[in-house]
Amino acid sequence: MSVLTEKVMMRDWARAGQNTLSVYKQHGGYAQAKKALELSPPQIIDEVKKSQLRGRGGAGFPTGLKWSFVPSIDKNPKPRYLAINADESEPGTAKDRFILENDPHLLLEGIAIACYALNAHTCYIYSRGEFKYPSSVLDKAIADAYADGIFGKKLLGKDFELNVYQVRGAGAYICGEETALLESLEGKKGWPRLKPPFPAVVGLFGCPTVVNNVETIAALPRIFEKGAQWFSDLGLGKSGGTRLVTLSGTVNQPGTYEVAMNTTMKELIFEKEYGNGLPEGRSVKAVIPGGSSAPVLTADELDVKLEFDAFKPLQSMAGSGGIIVMDDTTCMVRCLWRVARFYAEESCGQCTPCREGQPWMTRLLRKIEEGRGTEEDLETLTNVAQAIAPWPPIGLGNTICALGDAGALPVQSFVQKFKKDFLDHISLKRCPYGDKPWGALGEFR
Repeated sequence: MSVLTEKVMMRDWARAGQNTLSVYKQHGGYAQAKKALELSPPQIIDEVKKSQLRGRGGAGFPTGLKWSFVPSIDKNPKPRYLAINADESEPGTAKDRFILENDPHLLLEGIAIACYALNAHTCYIYSRGEFKYPSSVLDKAIADAYADGIFGKKLLGKDFELNVYQVRGAGAYICGEETALLESLEGKKGWPRLKPPFPAVVGLFGCPTVVNNVETIAALPRIFEKGAQWFSDLGLGKSGGTRLVTLSGTVNQPGTYEVAMNTTMKELIFEKEYGNGLPEGRSVKAVIPGGSSAPVLTADELDVKLEFDAFKPLQSMAGSGGIIVMDDTTCMVRCLWRVARFYAEESCGQCTPCREGQPWMTRLLRKIEEGRGTEEDLETLTNVAQAIAPWPPIGLGNTICALGDAGALPVQSFVQKFKKDFLDHISLKRCPYGDKPWGALGEFR
């Protein structure tokens, strides 16, 4: 079994008052930011590169490399911005909110390090509108940081001004896409932008901007506490550190866990300290490995490690760490119908393939689920999905942002790997699983 030798994110969550400034500072809080501020910005970026920290929001892009894309002041004298993506909206994912609730100053200390490295004097934390309690904890943490002289005209006493603001969204899934997030921050409709130019060059208010996930930035104090090599060695391959994953569905112990990169999906589901297996008499049928947009895995594919690159041979992705387990009583047609309906409702409508294709797939899936479908409908379903986003490979969709992929790739993977469920609905002219709640993703009617 893979063993988690050291916790990175959840290390101090059990400590009483960890989300307060007094307790955080009492146990060494903000000391790592002071240490980092003694370095030059290029030295900080080099340390982040050496750590092999990768983005924890879904794409897994190397963080230090992303920062290095920001042009130098002499090439672009405009202000720089850091935007923190706390719009955690991928179905099945619940990790960033726990950082905000349990350890908000870990994120704020990471922001101090990142902003100094990027020469950014303003940071916006874009949090999900539904995060009422996490947002209130974060607001107090920011206010306390200002009152203590951490933020403001002098960052931790250094001649570097830094202002940090929380901006709450309004519950739009599309605003989790980095350019739609920037549009929303500017007060506009959350429509994704064409790229290039990328945000690192032309981002918020037309200025160089880095957009990072909460978990990504919260890892920085740990990296500067114990060193980039330590963080890199904790990981596997090109992925440093550990990961927070959310395990849900038909497991005995659903929850958010911190895991080593070499932990397998099977270990996460069945080991006692994690999922502790399935209820008696039930077996794994399928697993969504990285939030609902990730192509589904079968029960035979669970030896995959939770490291980012390990999912590529399976034509899936680690995504945002939302792992949903479905047992042998799950109707895959009904499950996919619910997933498809989500993306149809959340499409911003900017791109024709997504705007027209997502509702089309939803209608076809409902028809098949209700026993009215034909094999021609199944063929049309896969053709529509293929027109939105060819699969494989991943990431070459025909829409401006990845929401088109997010809706189309699950359709293609479900149909390819669980085609019998679809054909049974068509031949029997009914759902063979009956009219019942379908467990892993909740009631759909």
